[in-house]
Amino acid sequence: MNPYSLPFIAPAHLGTSAWLLRLRWFAVFGQLVTVAVAEYGANIDLPYVPLLGLISVTAITNGAYGIWLLRSSRSRQPAESDHAKIAQADKIATTLMMVDIVTLTAMLFLSGGINNPFSLFYFVNLAVGGVILRPRWAWVLTAMAIVGCGLLILESLPLEGLGKVGERAGLSLYSFVRFVAYLTCSIVVTHFVTRTAAELTRSERELRETQARHAQALRLEGLTTLAAGAAHELATPLSTIDVIARELDRHLKECETPDSVREDLRLIDHQLEMCKQILRRMRGAAGDSMIDHWHHTTVGELIDCALEGVRDPERVDVTDGPDHVELQPLWLPQEAVAQAIRNLIHNGLDASGASGRVMIDTRLADRSLEVRIQDAGRGMTSDELGRAGEPFFTTKEPGRGMGLGLFLTRSVVSRLGGRLDFQSTPGVGTAAIVILPCQLTGDPV
Repeated sequence: MNPYSLPFIAPAHLGTSAWLLRLRWFAVFGQLVTVAVAEYGANIDLPYVPLLGLISVTAITNGAYGIWLLRSSRSRQPAESDHAKIAQADKIATTLMMVDIVTLTAMLFLSGGINNPFSLFYFVNLAVGGVILRPRWAWVLTAMAIVGCGLLILESLPLEGLGKVGERAGLSLYSFVRFVAYLTCSIVVTHFVTRTAAELTRSERELRETQARHAQALRLEGLTTLAAGAAHELATPLSTIDVIARELDRHLKECETPDSVREDLRLIDHQLEMCKQILRRMRGAAGDSMIDHWHHTTVGELIDCALEGVRDPERVDVTDGPDHVELQPLWLPQEAVAQAIRNLIHNGLDASGASGRVMIDTRLADRSLEVRIQDAGRGMTSDELGRAGEPFFTTKEPGRGMGLGLFLTRSVVSRLGGRLDFQSTPGVGTAAIVILPCQLTGDPV
């Protein structure tokens, strides 16, 4: 039998949830051993029935928790439900840890109160809560533990060997000092554990982002090499076809030729010109050393450069900004950035259909330049927005794109310290927003 099919042991891939499950089983085992030793080893008179009842509460809730974890790990739900599942797991873990504080307080009440050495296990619960729970709930757990300590100092059932027989808890200088000590230790433990857990989470997130950027850089390197190589290899046969087509056109002009043949020649010439433009864009999108050529320019000059070579320029509306925006000095690789913006304009034209228009707007915000390219297409779904920029992912019809334009555009923008965002409304259109830092002076970054 697979041990992971039981609610007693959870697979490691369940992360902190599995960790909490195992810790609570360990607590149940430890409590049972402690009660057994007190009964048969130390002959201590304890209210065993209530204590075993409290231990059973922990065992039953943990068994139900283990079953829920296994079912959740096996269920095949859409990716968008992951956040809801994580939120639900957080709520359940928070509830369970609150139950543990209550049961620990009740067990201590029945076995000597704050004088019981096992009252130190409050700090174990707080340390675990600081790692597993969100900070605000970790502090709620701390408040519950402090209240529990205060109640145990005021009232508990005395236990032989833990203070004088028949002595009841109550207020005294010693009790007050002990409460202050528990209060201080609880706050310190929660503060440093939550801070350390937050730092570890941040470091882990930064490590994942760094690894993702490195993987993306490796993919970009391979794609740029492929694009540059393809452009180089295709240039020779296309040049040969171009020469032959022009020679054929020159010969046909000397004799009577049907109009259909001349139309075919014009179509060949037009398609060859399109192939040349595609090769130029491949070299440009692949970098082709343009990213290394930095220039002093302005926002207006950058947009003018991006509009050069745009197909259907009559369908592109540029909103001229105020002079302080148009004349804003920039220090960047103008050709590479212009090509990136041009890719977005072409995507907008494709999405807008044969008669739709694309609007370009620029503005300055927080020492950054924002270039907004708004199309009049159908918009993008949340899934498409999440995948926008992935290599070889495209929403265009087959044969109209390879899905590399957005990927290469995002790569150029990211290398300059900027970012590419998308805003989309179904049925209205999509806005691609390029955000670049305004480098006024200095060397290339």
